[in-house]
Amino acid sequence: MKPVLDFIAENWRHGLEILLLWFIIYQSYRYFRATRGARIFTGLVGLWIGLTLLSSFLDLNVIGWILEKIAVFLAVALVVIFQPELRRALAELGSHRWFSSFGRAAEKELTEDIVEIVKTLSRKRIGALIAIQRSIDLKPYLETGVSIDCRISPELIQTIFHSGTPLHDGGLILRLGDERILGAGCVFPLNQREQKDRSIGLRHRAAMGITEESDAIALVVSEETGAISIASEGHLERNLDPDHLKDRLNALLFEPEDDADEDDSPAGLERPLASTAD
Repeated sequence: MKPVLDFIAENWRHGLEILLLWFIIYQSYRYFRATRGARIFTGLVGLWIGLTLLSSFLDLNVIGWILEKIAVFLAVALVVIFQPELRRALAELGSHRWFSSFGRAAEKELTEDIVEIVKTLSRKRIGALIAIQRSIDLKPYLETGVSIDCRISPELIQTIFHSGTPLHDGGLILRLGDERILGAGCVFPLNQREQKDRSIGLRHRAAMGITEESDAIALVVSEETGAISIASEGHLERNLDPDHLKDRLNALLFEPEDDADEDDSPAGLERPLASTAD
């Protein structure tokens, strides 16, 4: 028994290192596996390993020397390839999920108004894309649209998204803290992950994209079906009824939660939307 305890005492650090490395590699795999850069990374690593083995077996000294030198540049290439994903990870790391209790009751009441607005848009089949700003400033995306800076108004939001108005195709940005509409007609980044469900349209990809680049919450109303979706941290939940939407919105905005057990797939619920134009 004593030799076993001595072995553990001498080597527990090595075991801890292995566990930490396994955790980092596994989480990195989960995070990056569905991205476009994953295929590029797999191709580069596969090519590098193949050439390394070939140079080792056939004693190709020149190729081996070249591979040793370019290994450093491979790390730089990874930063370039995964730049969008790294930006998202750093944004999530620097965001704050815990909100102060000051003014929370008023904000929760305002979320009920937002749910009613989305419900009205859904009933009238008015397509919409709404981003709710949280701790990360969305100013870069505000600059792509039209600055409004006014109090949140159901009538104004319906007018903005009404078909035929100049701003109806863009995204709307709200700020709950002071109940303001910050801008409309904004261009959001599109989600770059590969989607198994081809029915996910541009509005939904933009909702997923803005929540990948920031800690915002995005709401989407399908113009063709009136279906309501909500996006957070790059994940999309689709076909929500107003009650479920209210619960999810309150949970995401006011209740810190562990998202580790959520479905890895950003496609969300089971029923696809019919139109790719949304």
